Amino acid sequence: MKRVSLKTIAEQLGVSTATVSLALSGKAKEGRVSEELSNKIVDMAKELNYMPNTLAKGLRIGKSKTIGLVIADISNVFFGTLALHIQEYAEKEGYAIIIVNTNERFDKMEKLMQLLKARQVDGFIITPTENSKELIEDLIAEKLPFVLVDRSFPDLEVNSVLINNYDISYKSTEKLIQQGCRNIGLITYKQNQFHINERGRGYVEALKDAGIFNPENIEEVCYDSLKSDVDSAIYNLINKKDKIDGIFFTTNSISINGVKSLIKNNINVPKEIQIMCFDESEAFYLLPYMVPFVKQPIEQMAEKSMELLIANIKMDKVNIEIKQCIIDAELIIE
Repeated sequence: MKRVSLKTIAEQLGVSTATVSLALSGKAKEGRVSEELSNKIVDMAKELNYMPNTLAKGLRIGKSKTIGLVIADISNVFFGTLALHIQEYAEKEGYAIIIVNTNERFDKMEKLMQLLKARQVDGFIITPTENSKELIEDLIAEKLPFVLVDRSFPDLEVNSVLINNYDISYKSTEKLIQQGCRNIGLITYKQNQFHINERGRGYVEALKDAGIFNPENIEEVCYDSLKSDVDSAIYNLINKKDKIDGIFFTTNSISINGVKSLIKNNINVPKEIQIMCFDESEAFYLLPYMVPFVKQPIEQMAEKSMELLIANIKMDKVNIEIKQCIIDAELIIE
């Protein structure tokens, strides 16, 4: 079907395209277009199912009214929910979202960032992959508006929205200690990202403060071989000479695979081993016991990210204000 343009409407009514443009942009009075003619133009546009060319308009005014959302793993419930809320808040502000998924790969993030720049998005909300600091520095150099969410680089002064990773991980480990655990394992990613390091640090410091830290109880897994690595990590922990009585899982994906592996190994949770998971999962509610977890304020993180980004999009690029927001997560134990 041929696209209906301003010219199409103008020809139907025998008026100029400028007159049609004024009426459809709500500027009829300023352009001295009569109310009667303006109504006719609006009605004709509806009749012909006219859709404005927002890309062309964006090129004219220097704004595309689109935001690039760079997600690390859209299959992860946390990121999927985050994307949903960001899209909802963006729509309220009149923005469309282009969502791209990196699968935790730097090369994909680099390629997709270039794609989004080519699409002339007004700004970015990003969960950066490991080793992507240079890509973020490029955005800073180009003075492009962006916000990092869930992850950041501590030595870069950039807009970011994070949770209190260290504090909530300390509290989670402390809760296991309070429940009687004395030999607590950790399963975490083998990578160098600030949020993961902070979660590990919270675990370590809580155990050191209790005088029961054992570095041999830490198991690291890789994203690309997560299921098999978690199975191996669980096997290593449950077969230690000194019996493991608690495990802290540092991410949603690790938690889900960890619980599955414990069930597969016929471990009675929480009688034999108590656990603490990151993020809520509907799968937990199918189990005959309560799974304690860290509840991240996903909707609040989405809202704050959009608030920061839109504020910076509207500001002069030279005077972009930097805000680093830390939002408290919640420990759900019953």
